Amino acid sequence: MERETLDTPSIRKVAVIGSGMAGLTAAIMLGKSGHQVRVFEKSRGPGGRLASKRVANGAVDVGAQYFTGRNPDFVNFLNDYAGADRFGPWQGTFGFQNAQEGWQPFPEETRYVGIPRMTAITRGLSEHVELTAQVRIGRMVRSGARWQLLCTQGKEHGLFDQVVITAPPAQTQNLLAASGLTQLSDKTQEPGGEILPCWAVAAHFAEAPDALFDAMRPESDVLYWVANNSSKPGRNDSGQWWVLHATPEWTEANVDATPEHVTNQLLAAFRELTGFDGALVDSVAHRWLYARSVSTEQPGFLWDQYQGVGVAGDWLVGGRVEGAWESASRLAGAMQAG
Repeated sequence: MERETLDTPSIRKVAVIGSGMAGLTAAIMLGKSGHQVRVFEKSRGPGGRLASKRVANGAVDVGAQYFTGRNPDFVNFLNDYAGADRFGPWQGTFGFQNAQEGWQPFPEETRYVGIPRMTAITRGLSEHVELTAQVRIGRMVRSGARWQLLCTQGKEHGLFDQVVITAPPAQTQNLLAASGLTQLSDKTQEPGGEILPCWAVAAHFAEAPDALFDAMRPESDVLYWVANNSSKPGRNDSGQWWVLHATPEWTEANVDATPEHVTNQLLAAFRELTGFDGALVDSVAHRWLYARSVSTEQPGFLWDQYQGVGVAGDWLVGGRVEGAWESASRLAGAMQAG
């Protein structure tokens, strides 16, 4: 029997908004506890920042480039629900450029990627939840002890006892404000105060650039990250795909630039960095308005037991893919306890 009030400890109907790592983690964990969970995603499919772009003969990762597994429970979770064959270690070489000491190797650490693309992980996780795609929830309205969810088109999408929001901070704040949850929205201001943007360009070359490392963090006013996507496991590319991320400062100065301008500028910086002059075969650009959190305020998650609304996301626990899992895990634990 479904519960009728927020005080009755029985099966609850829970809506999860967002199908990135945080949203899918929360949905799976709450579903394991016997609750009826439905995930809403504004895009065509799951992924969040574990994003890939379809290209000729495959895909290229334009969002999170890799993730760590410092907590063994996170790796176990992925093994159990994404599938052990959908992710694995990236054995590439990693280096960063120091103005005084030149190029230095990254500290030794296992870095994982999705196989054959980053979205393989969220695709695997989504198989364990009920997912409604291409629906952007714009407002929640109280109906007795429950929440009625309405999309931006004004259509109703069901009544729920509790709601978990895992959207980026600006979108989370807009949804909370539109739903009259100003106190909870205020609590998101500090941890979500500054989320840095990022322009990403994937560039395909027939010839292999002669680079010092497979993944690099250079001293550059333009480039923040450069990586040979084709060096990741399961990428059977012809030629090589490289992913170029602009610095937050350059992105902010060029946030409304055309993809063509961004591609030309990042490619010029890449050529200057590597000395590579081979022809560009293909390219794709993507703008992330909410790429990386820099706030030192890290509550982990937010949970209003009386309203039945929680917030989770990597931006509440210092960024990182593993942080999204941690945030959602802690929120699901609090919801089950309260």
